[in-house]
Amino acid sequence: MTSIPRDKNFDSTLAILLDPYNFISKRCHQYGTDLFQTRLLLRPTICMTGPEMAELFYQQELFTRKKAAPGRIKKTLFGQGGVQGLDGEAHRHRKEMFMSLMNPERIKHLKTLVADEWHAHTIKWAQMDKIVLYDEVQKILTRAVCKWVGISLPESEVNQRTAQLKGMFEYAGSVGPRHWWSRFCRKRSEQWIEDVVKQVRAGHQTSPEDSLINIIATWRDLDNELLSPNIAAVELLNILRPVVAISVFITLSAHALHRFPSWHQKLQDDDESLEFFIQEVRRFYPFFPAVMARVRKDFEWNNYKFSRGKRVLLDIYGTNRDSRTWNMPEEFQPERFKGWDGSPFNFIPHGGGDYHSNHRCPGEWITIELMKVSCRFLLTNIDYSVPDQDMKIDKRKLPALPKSRFVMSNVKLRG
Repeated sequence: MTSIPRDKNFDSTLAILLDPYNFISKRCHQYGTDLFQTRLLLRPTICMTGPEMAELFYQQELFTRKKAAPGRIKKTLFGQGGVQGLDGEAHRHRKEMFMSLMNPERIKHLKTLVADEWHAHTIKWAQMDKIVLYDEVQKILTRAVCKWVGISLPESEVNQRTAQLKGMFEYAGSVGPRHWWSRFCRKRSEQWIEDVVKQVRAGHQTSPEDSLINIIATWRDLDNELLSPNIAAVELLNILRPVVAISVFITLSAHALHRFPSWHQKLQDDDESLEFFIQEVRRFYPFFPAVMARVRKDFEWNNYKFSRGKRVLLDIYGTNRDSRTWNMPEEFQPERFKGWDGSPFNFIPHGGGDYHSNHRCPGEWITIELMKVSCRFLLTNIDYSVPDQDMKIDKRKLPALPKSRFVMSNVKLRG
């Protein structure tokens, strides 16, 4: 039996907080391996990187998500009782609910709503000296996704609800006051959506039978019981929050358009090139650094022993930049996706494996389509200037963004 290499630090919590995106891949390179052991928050943890490790990680008979995420993440990002923490038949059944919402007609409707919001916001921006794109796109997405699921959002609440949805993902991994703010945002958001669910169930809010809010409010789990109002709220927020979080990828897309202007003409003329560009933004830029699971049972793999209950982190950012898969991974080259083999394990910005049976996020399709809508709008529907600002991507923050969050000036609709 070969021992898994061990990190020299007694505990690596501070190290991963200081370098969340490169922590795993740097040490794997240092130790000449795809996996190593360390301690995080004093708990033994195996860290893994690369497509082979991703394929192992998504074998559900070997790994479980149950009790894997730290409590602070459950209480901010995911919520408690949601699909991310389920396994086996309970996970597959709950996942069916989400997969039923992701058909092409629904996604097309959301794209239309987002495009309409882009147009409406641009009219407002034309009256302003400058705007911060990241902040504005969050309002666009909040308005659009609430309409999409069937939630009536008064204009007076847009800023409040946007801030709460943002707080759940932007400060989820923080400590101190920012973490407490994220927990506050989670609590208030769940209260808001619980009330909406109760209104729907009581018949006080009429929604079409096939509306997303009605489907989730009336969904029954394996025991044929309605989800509790709180769990239904958690799952509705598992739609609202990730859609608003696409603001990160849209801001990074604007950053890429500014940094690599030679792609402008190609993207205007060719839908396939736009697809490649979007995928390369998702591969090249940081978003989620890693995903977490626990070893379900004792097993051996390649002469390494995995012990039941041990926490495991799979490196997303490093796997998407693995030189064994991607030639010159540190270069921005959308053309590389012409030859991509479509593997569910070597390109995993939204997790790996199968959408239906694994924990790969079905919202990946929505992310790609809304990034396309937004890039097309930036390329063909508006004119704008990019004033001097700090464009450096701050990879010590989660999520990583340009330090300026992408400031635009002189924004106006074309024509």
